[in-house]
Amino acid sequence: MKKLALLVLLAELAVCGCGSGNSANTVNTTANGNWEATMTGGIGQASLLDFVTAFSVENTGPLDITGFGFFNANSCFDPNPSVAGTANLTTGSTSNVTGTLTYTVQSSGSTLTLTGTITGTASNSTVTNGVVVGTWTLSGGNGCSGTGDFTMCQNTTTCSATTT
Repeated sequence: MKKLALLVLLAELAVCGCGSGNSANTVNTTANGNWEATMTGGIGQASLLDFVTAFSVENTGPLDITGFGFFNANSCFDPNPSVAGTANLTTGSTSNVTGTLTYTVQSSGSTLTLTGTITGTASNSTVTNGVVVGTWTLSGGNGCSGTGDFTMCQNTTTCSATTT
């Protein structure tokens, strides 16, 4: 009976040890640093929406936004608007990063929403030379509505190369 119990215990240990092999293949991808957003489209106050932001995110989830500021003063937003966002990042076998990003700015009855596709290269699981390309929508009163396209770049060198 003791031999049977020992054989069952060894069999359970062998089965339990086999299922953990896939976790080593998971690649954590992080994006962080300063990002510059340049908008096209919009008229009047809706054309003054370019901004810089600092955030970090790992894989999928909300952005941890640590900084935000418009380049131009506009009447659509208070000086300290509420900002939030989410990202979904995936790193392929060739270290190419792809995913989606949504970024929202709200205040004074206005909401700016950017939705785009992020691409870049992973270096030590961190996105470098990241670029987000997509569309933006501004809703609100007082001349604060419009739509257009945007480019958000992880550094100004990347933005210059993308928009020229």
